[in-house]
Amino acid sequence: MEPLEMPNQLSQEQVSQILQGIFVPPQPQILVDLQMEQILPEPDIIRIANLIAKDVGLSGTMLKFVNSPFYGLSNKISSIEQAVSLLGINTVINILNGLAIKGQMSDENIMELTSFWDTANDIAMVCATVAKKVGFPNPDEAYTLGLFHNAGIPLMMKRFDNYLSELVNAYGSDHERIIDYENEKFNTNHCVVGYYTAKSWNLPIHICLVIAEHHNSLQIFQTKDGRNQLQKTLLAILKVAEHICGNFSVLGKQDVDTEWEQSEKDILEHLGLTSYDLDDLKEAFIAMGVTVY
Repeated sequence: MEPLEMPNQLSQEQVSQILQGIFVPPQPQILVDLQMEQILPEPDIIRIANLIAKDVGLSGTMLKFVNSPFYGLSNKISSIEQAVSLLGINTVINILNGLAIKGQMSDENIMELTSFWDTANDIAMVCATVAKKVGFPNPDEAYTLGLFHNAGIPLMMKRFDNYLSELVNAYGSDHERIIDYENEKFNTNHCVVGYYTAKSWNLPIHICLVIAEHHNSLQIFQTKDGRNQLQKTLLAILKVAEHICGNFSVLGKQDVDTEWEQSEKDILEHLGLTSYDLDDLKEAFIAMGVTVY
């Protein structure tokens, strides 16, 4: 497979086989309404806030986000309209997509994945910040990738009772890629499931492709042919964020980030960063309230 390129379009039968028993959640109606609002020349912030205010849980989530340490507001926000204005439409839609996945899970599953959701939010924020530092033109896309790159994990959990423990085994195995272990156990993996979830939500195709390949970084960064630079840069930003936020520890229960060690030099070189820059970023994120590894 060429780096950052999915195979030729799969038939519906092949897609169904890959996703057997895994329900890809649709976008919630509020998200559809918001997207309709977004494409207007002048989106109506009051209408957007009113849509969100229809759901108590959703309203609470927006307030929780805007009042988080990442925004560093001196006074707590209690107005939904003000919260939506500060977050921006792209962030609001990202949050709604995340809630769509949660809505397909049991309370027990959600409890098990509390650290997963917290880490996903951290990674999204770190991705956006790193994107700005390296001059990536669209930090919102980096944020979206960070938030949804592991969207396949909760859906794999819903389908396979032992998935979380097998994910730990995958991180600790001697396979070249985590997804190689998953493919052996489940005949699919969370990257593939995440790709089809993102695709079904009409996320930009280059983001979907990075989600599909985000555990294939060794091959991708060893390839120096100058192709797929947009996806490659997004992937590099994501791998920095994953490493800083400790996916290898939070999800994989490992002491060493083997995946990062394999490609660290190439990733930093691609982004024009040094190990000293990485240390400075970690210090900044600690100040923002991010748990850094």
